[in-house]
Amino acid sequence: MNIVCMQLDVTWEDPPANRARLESLLDSASPSKGDLVVLPEMFATGFTMNLDLAEPAKGETPEFIAKLAGQREIHILAGIASSRDEGVFNDAVMYDSRGQFVSRYSKMYLFSPAGEGDHYAAGEEVVIIDIEGTKVSPVICYDLRFPELFRIASHHGAEVMAVMANWPAVRAEHWDAMLRSRAIENQAYVIGVNRVGSDPNHDYAGGSVVYDPMGQAVVRAGGDECFISAELDIDALRAWRKQFPALKDMR
Repeated sequence: MNIVCMQLDVTWEDPPANRARLESLLDSASPSKGDLVVLPEMFATGFTMNLDLAEPAKGETPEFIAKLAGQREIHILAGIASSRDEGVFNDAVMYDSRGQFVSRYSKMYLFSPAGEGDHYAAGEEVVIIDIEGTKVSPVICYDLRFPELFRIASHHGAEVMAVMANWPAVRAEHWDAMLRSRAIENQAYVIGVNRVGSDPNHDYAGGSVVYDPMGQAVVRAGGDECFISAELDIDALRAWRKQFPALKDMR
């Protein structure tokens, strides 16, 4: 499985501008057919509490992602503020290489220091997505601080955890340390896709990275808008889990 991480400089509350930025960066990345492209949390708006920017399933941003996925024959996992009958959610939505909606994960742990829980509804379950035979679990930003979520995903067979974020520069060391820890303790690939730039509340230092099941960085981004890519050796991951079956000792 090949992963492409899109470290975007998100323009505050401007979906058209951010959709254009993504398309331009995708042109530069030129992902191959069947690649999994992962975007930051709320890539179209930034981490906003303005619920007027949340979109329904057939809104402009979800339809844009579906079209991109189908035209380029890639899988896209995108962070979007979603409006549904049950409320407004901070979602990771998955579209396959035919441009078809596959699944969504709603952020379970809402960021109380920013009052996220006063605006968004919390998700209730871990999601596992089968992408061409590899089991991927989406995770969103603050969720990273709750290792039990990752354990549940591992228990259900997740081999890759994809963490999309708007993680501020002031806590950049926490971001990297926890991503690496989640990879080691779950014997999984952990992908961290962060944004860069700034919004009215924070500066963002990027630091997107892919960690392998041994906690080694396969590829790492700096602090500028860019993309990084990595080929994940899922056979080696499965061999390591068989050789050192720590996950079987979970209780």
